[in-house]
Amino acid sequence: MLVNGARLVADPSGALFWPAERLLVVSDLHFEKGSAMAARGHGLLPPYDTIETLTRIERLLKRFTPARLICLGDSFHDMAAYARMSGEERQRLAAISLAQDTIWIAGNHDPEPPAEIGGTVAGEVAMGPLVFRHEPTPNRIAPGEVAGHLHPKARIRRRGRSVSARCFATDGSRVIVPAFGAYTGGLDVTDPAFRGLFRGGYHAWMMLPEKVYAVPAARLARRDPPPSDGRVVSDEGEIRQPADIPRAQRIGQHEGQ
Repeated sequence: MLVNGARLVADPSGALFWPAERLLVVSDLHFEKGSAMAARGHGLLPPYDTIETLTRIERLLKRFTPARLICLGDSFHDMAAYARMSGEERQRLAAISLAQDTIWIAGNHDPEPPAEIGGTVAGEVAMGPLVFRHEPTPNRIAPGEVAGHLHPKARIRRRGRSVSARCFATDGSRVIVPAFGAYTGGLDVTDPAFRGLFRGGYHAWMMLPEKVYAVPAARLARRDPPPSDGRVVSDEGEIRQPADIPRAQRIGQHEGQ
């Protein structure tokens, strides 16, 4: 994947890696989302989302051994999330933060990430041709922008079958990174919230368990309108993904990204 001249690797985990800079990027971890939802009466979710997200980051650090880690904001679901973490979870988070140069981008859920986690807190960071921030700039002129916030996902259909997955969305000038957290949902890239972010065509790099597929925007299924009777539409994509995209849908596969 080329973004403003920088060659990046879109990983099936939802992380983005910049080999030339040994830089690993994750977005929207939303630590302690499960406990926040339970406290608000939104069902009894298993309280394991923070542990699962920490474990996934630890695996990435072991595999990529980055010199720098950037977390693109909303690392904590709310300002009290760190206080709700267990002692073990806090220790593991500190170890992750100290394993390399770590930058915590401030998000709308965590405008002031806790100082106890270590690393550096910033509003945005510019490195070479890229700029890392939480929310994408709401216009088409943002070369090199790497942002999160929107939790992009995409869907394709063929012969009555539908496959939905989290995705990276890019037009080659900027990229929107998918949410990494265990309990994070997704917003379809055909939603109006994405309008104006890309100049002309774009690709959704759809994430399956072991591969990432670049699908042109023209091949994506459009977001379904909400039902007129007010029923709640459940989110698609993050849990129990199909093992693979059907063979006929393997559009624009790139080896090595």
